[in-house]
Amino acid sequence: MATIEECRAALDKLSGNMQHAEGDVREATLLDRSVSCHIKDLDVTFVGRLKGGRIEVHDTVQGAPRERAQIRLTLTGDDLLALVDGELHFARAWGSGRVRLEAGLRDLFHLRKLL
Repeated sequence: MATIEECRAALDKLSGNMQHAEGDVREATLLDRSVSCHIKDLDVTFVGRLKGGRIEVHDTVQGAPRERAQIRLTLTGDDLLALVDGELHFARAWGSGRVRLEAGLRDLFHLRKLL
């Protein structure tokens, strides 16, 4: 089972990957939205902001986030690590229910370029 520190490092790696993206993917990363990533098996949520092509994590809270973020991701720690390392394909994980992504329709349209 992944640790909180490993999950935080995975989010930092994802943020770095996003910052170096190009083309349509880069355009999708330029959203300015509140984000949360709930790690189900650890029952912690990373709360922050997608801004300037990066994910800025501002806080880690026990349980569900106090406020509803505009973009919400829910998954296990191991699945987060596998996604970031390229071992788990997002569309398959989402389709099978292993990963849950919630956002407004316009944001989902932009995010599909990332996924």
